[in-house]
Amino acid sequence: MARAADEALTKERMTMHQMTSRRIVVRVPSGPRSIETVEVPVAEPGPEQIRVKIGAAAINPVDLGVAGGIFHRLGLVDQPDYTGLGWDFAGTVDAAGPGVELPVGTRVAGFLDGFDRDHGSHAEHLLVSAAQVAVVPDGLDLVEAGAVPLNATAAAQLVDLLGDAPAGARRLLVTGAAGAVGAHVAVLAQDRGWQVTGMARAADEPFVRGLGAGFATDLGQGWDAVADAGALQESALRAVRDGGRFVGVQPAARLPEERGITVEVLFARPDGALLARLLVRVAAGELPARVHSVAPLGEAADAYRAMAKGSVRGRIVLVP
Repeated sequence: MARAADEALTKERMTMHQMTSRRIVVRVPSGPRSIETVEVPVAEPGPEQIRVKIGAAAINPVDLGVAGGIFHRLGLVDQPDYTGLGWDFAGTVDAAGPGVELPVGTRVAGFLDGFDRDHGSHAEHLLVSAAQVAVVPDGLDLVEAGAVPLNATAAAQLVDLLGDAPAGARRLLVTGAAGAVGAHVAVLAQDRGWQVTGMARAADEPFVRGLGAGFATDLGQGWDAVADAGALQESALRAVRDGGRFVGVQPAARLPEERGITVEVLFARPDGALLARLLVRVAAGELPARVHSVAPLGEAADAYRAMAKGSVRGRIVLVP
């Protein structure tokens, strides 16, 4: 009897352990030092949802902003206990709710939407809408796939805001062209007829030219359009000719129109079908998937510190 009771207790403890999942959060956001790990119950997916067992999740600049409290101060986050960190993810379908056709074990990638949430992709498990993920193609590993969704989707949606290049007015400057969003914009804008010049530091010239773009180290003047992936804001707007186009990447700081310039601002939204097409291009080598380094999920605070120091080309990717 005692042995049977011990075995039952051991089994119960194992079951309880299997039903929890680690999650990286901040309670009072004040940068990497405020990052902590909490354990939460593993939730079951509802209708049209999947549970993803995370295999890789990139750290993006927006994650540093959340950890630092920028979006809390703007009134965009109001969580009573803690705020979850992480947008990008890649992993495998661990469970599927009613109405989902993705089989368990399917490799998927995607990113979360919005700031005001107690969960993020820097975790062991994640519930998401099945419509917002894309299947990771063969030949692309999860670490690479985990660095793609937010940046590539944002770039594609930014290029949609630019539209097709007008005849005789095709000169586009992409600021931050060596960065994750800017590099994708530099490639995707060429598909829409733009004659692209990428602005970056001198050391990044080989990479930018390898994207098929021209290269510049300063803004210059008279561009038909500027895709401000580097978030230079007013100075980048001044580089646009009268009547040109400008697309920014800071929704909370949309610039006013001036000199007849059409001003748009990007707010990236998950789009599973779009991401699927982008991942195929990454797997084919047409779009860059740049991984700077890989770190264990349990060392998230150190990884955030490394990202915050800057001069990181590519993404630091957390792996549970």
